[in-house]
Amino acid sequence: MSTKSTDIKEVIAHIDGGSRGNPGPAAYGIVVERVDGTRVASLSKYLGLTTNNVAEYEGLLAALSYALEHNHLRLKIISDSELLTRQINGQYKVKNPNLRILYDRARALIAQLDAFRIEHVRREHNREADLLANQAMDAAKGKKKSAPAHSPDSKPLRATATYHQGVLELRDSLPITEGEEVNLEIRRKE
Repeated sequence: MSTKSTDIKEVIAHIDGGSRGNPGPAAYGIVVERVDGTRVASLSKYLGLTTNNVAEYEGLLAALSYALEHNHLRLKIISDSELLTRQINGQYKVKNPNLRILYDRARALIAQLDAFRIEHVRREHNREADLLANQAMDAAKGKKKSAPAHSPDSKPLRATATYHQGVLELRDSLPITEGEEVNLEIRRKE
């Protein structure tokens, strides 16, 4: 008799987020296992240019979303980020406004679980998740296309944005790709 992944209520997710530079190209890696160590899933995603702390939180959010989508309502997270684990456990305050947004999203997802625990481990005990994050960064590096040179005749891209609690929120969609580096010139609305 085979067990579908949605029949497994309790899983352990090893998560890692990394950034080459801070900020720099970033990604997360996740290894989801049953309590007996049997692998259920491996997940990774390139995030573009961001900080290592944002990448760690994005990994946590992805693990939480995966658990909820697959009805794994008892989740243990293993992370080598002391900051992330201590913030989620309430030992550290979340002072950075960008991290606060991610923290609030994580707490909302955690509230939907029957049981949740997060544990800090040393980096060497989280190698597989780290490897997945690095593979995602390497793969994105190989896929990057060189951006077209800016022509003096081309019109600049325009968008309006609101700055709120340390985050610049665009109100218009721009034809740029994830991870593409752009130069911004900000002008105040008159």
